Amino acid sequence: MFNNSNKIDQPQGESLNNINPGEENRVVSFFSFFFDLIKTFVIVMLVAFAIRYFIIQPFVVDGDSMLPNFINNEYLIAEKISYDFKPPSRGDVVIFRYPKNPEIIYIKRIIGLPGEAIEMKDGKVYIAESIDSQPRELFESYVLATTKTYVFSESEKNQEYKVALKDNEYFVLGDSREHSSDSREWGVLPRANIIGRVWLTVTPLDRFKFYGHHSYSFFNQPSRTSFSMAQ
Repeated sequence: MFNNSNKIDQPQGESLNNINPGEENRVVSFFSFFFDLIKTFVIVMLVAFAIRYFIIQPFVVDGDSMLPNFINNEYLIAEKISYDFKPPSRGDVVIFRYPKNPEIIYIKRIIGLPGEAIEMKDGKVYIAESIDSQPRELFESYVLATTKTYVFSESEKNQEYKVALKDNEYFVLGDSREHSSDSREWGVLPRANIIGRVWLTVTPLDRFKFYGHHSYSFFNQPSRTSFSMAQ
């Protein structure tokens, strides 16, 4: 009475072999797979494009203006999103378009912020919160101890330099002052020219490093004279 208990019920006249895909089903399956592959590729490319142009961007250092902290041919990643939420900070190493030729890309360090006044004398950098404030000497731990910051060259070291920054203007310098074309030569950096902040060194591998924000200290004694803009 249990002889039929293990049999599989199936519609009369239909073979179980018919569940295998036929030639037409295989073609449909191939095109469906190919279409999914194209969709995945497009999505990946869109994500990569968004990351590349809106979040991070790679750069290669060309030159010695940022020695000893960044060397020639060093491969960097700059992040571009943080400045959408907060302004650049003093000490940030930024990638930007050269104000006199936007097709050229520069790397420098932010020294002066909007509204501040910058003064250079006796090979030192002084910063005042405004043109009415007493300037204070800036201590820069990332430059070599022997570094002197002159206007353009040591031959002009007796020449004083003073500039007041307006809104959305930054004063930038290279860490290797004697080998750097920077705000001393071509003027202030507009905020609109900044591409992003250096976030990571990728290669050489022995220089692999993440970069945060630099903390500064000032010498308490002000410079010998208060800041006054030359007319």
